[in-house]
Amino acid sequence: MQPPERLDPAACAGELLALQRASYRVEAGLIGSDAIPALHDTAETLVAAGLTWLAYRDDHGLLAAAALSGTAEEVDLERLVVAPRAFRRGLGRRLVTAVLAHARDRRVVVSTGRDNAPARALYASLGFAPTGEREVLPGLVLVSYEFPADRATSSTSNPSEFSR
Repeated sequence: MQPPERLDPAACAGELLALQRASYRVEAGLIGSDAIPALHDTAETLVAAGLTWLAYRDDHGLLAAAALSGTAEEVDLERLVVAPRAFRRGLGRRLVTAVLAHARDRRVVVSTGRDNAPARALYASLGFAPTGEREVLPGLVLVSYEFPADRATSSTSNPSEFSR
């Protein structure tokens, strides 16, 4: 499969928003809460977030996307969304692997709903370690994970492989 492409969120905000909403609706069902902030994004708030987006698409549109932000020490995998029609095809795993490669020697952090078993299994299978839980809104408990910086450099993907 080709490497993920970098997206300009301003150029495809509607498409990203539709993907994000479809994916987070499934997570909302898993965790029993629709209080996921990104589920309520608008095209304007999605673009204003200033995130770097990586994605896979096919002839019918976006299949999966990851949004990240970062500092010199850390990359935050802020969003990982997969179209329900593309579940169980390894696209989330490929995107997280690309993020790990992009991070190089930086720590990677991510959070997901405590009851989102598929996401938690994905992060654990890739070597992320849980670092804590917090209730961010009534009824919405997130589990935080970290992929240590010293392990991020061992990733097999090449960050320069992102297509433009």
